[in-house]
Amino acid sequence: MSTPPPLASGPRGPRALRPLLDTVLDALHTGTRARRGPLPAGGPDAVTARLRTALGDPLPEHGDPHALHTLVTALAAGAADPAHPLCAAHLHSPPLAVATAADLAASILNPSLDSWDQAPSATALETAVARALAHLAGAADALVTTGATESNQLALLLARELHGPAVRLVHGTNAHHSLPRAAWLLGLPEPLAVPAPAGTLDPAALDQALTDSPGPHLVAATAGTTDAGLIDPLPDIADRCRTHGARLHIDAAYGAGLLFSDRHRTKLAGLDRAHTIALDLHKLGWQPIPAGLLTVHDPADLAPLHHHADYLNADDDTDAGLPDLLGRSLHTSRRPDILKIAVTLRTLGRRGLGALVDQVCDQARHLAARIDAHPRLTLYAPPTLSTVLFRPTGAPDPAVAALRRTLLTEGRAVLGRARPDGRLWLKATLLNPRTRPDDLARLLTTVEGHTPR
Repeated sequence: MSTPPPLASGPRGPRALRPLLDTVLDALHTGTRARRGPLPAGGPDAVTARLRTALGDPLPEHGDPHALHTLVTALAAGAADPAHPLCAAHLHSPPLAVATAADLAASILNPSLDSWDQAPSATALETAVARALAHLAGAADALVTTGATESNQLALLLARELHGPAVRLVHGTNAHHSLPRAAWLLGLPEPLAVPAPAGTLDPAALDQALTDSPGPHLVAATAGTTDAGLIDPLPDIADRCRTHGARLHIDAAYGAGLLFSDRHRTKLAGLDRAHTIALDLHKLGWQPIPAGLLTVHDPADLAPLHHHADYLNADDDTDAGLPDLLGRSLHTSRRPDILKIAVTLRTLGRRGLGALVDQVCDQARHLAARIDAHPRLTLYAPPTLSTVLFRPTGAPDPAVAALRRTLLTEGRAVLGRARPDGRLWLKATLLNPRTRPDDLARLLTTVEGHTPR
């Protein structure tokens, strides 16, 4: 009888893992050197061909002891590297090393937060840290989620259960796509999209929409839009919601990181007036994905999430003091994503994280100033957070789109795209606090070098 492969946890786990970790780190180094830039060169077909060569038969008859090194190398060689200074397309941050190490411990211990007897310490940790982050945002409690898409869906679900199935979502045209999609998934009435002519929700148009449309309403505001990093006028929106008796949800998946910064947190004035808030710490929190939260102003609002499964939260166990976790998520099996967050908060402190936020916001201002002074580039607007939109001056939209795809295909730079005013703009989302001014200059030189003259 063959010996079973070693396990990651238990008394022998560390000894079994140590050589495997060396293998992974070497493979990451090898793959990154092979890639050389922020993205693999050659485009989708070339990347797929290289990956398939490394993978071979995905279900072989016999195993390969070198598979770990081979596949991690291939994955790294074919990855988009968010730590590369020219990888700046999306809200995709490079994770902190300490957070990643903590995430490894969570994977090794493998607690499941669907019953206390599977995750005793993780249960206590999640309760303490989630509530501390909720208090930072001016709320009372928070659920851990996989990100803003799930948080937004949960916010709409709570509104439906508290105010009935006729509750109507009202959101700006600048809102994240997950909001109207959640309304569709939950069978809610067709959402009302309110104009956002300057990139932010227009309070006067919101007031008119709430006046003209029968309630109840759930208004969704945004603190950090995906396209341009803009923040809706939250105090004014909160006033309109109060006047009309509307429930307020704020999608602060991007902007919530400003809470850590003494310099920038005033931009989130009014955040504490929301009934629910979506926060993501895998953006301006530098956590490995996922690391989302949904805060609630009134913990009683979570009552609709209560669910009973006798093998997980039997009444007599709950009465005896065992925590009931099923009302803390729509998931059953659930990993302790709170550990990496807790380790980061304790290691860096609020000021340490705030300093990282300040750095990327400073980078955005620096990049915007360079673009504004550049004779062949046009800046969209000064940045609010760490997103900068720009385009080659006078270039038609097809040329801007082709330029971006060329940079992607050659693996030279990863830039996003946005249409805030109907025109196509290149988007640089700066989330790497280690990016230097020379890196930003190189980014613009790379764009200029691929711009048709």
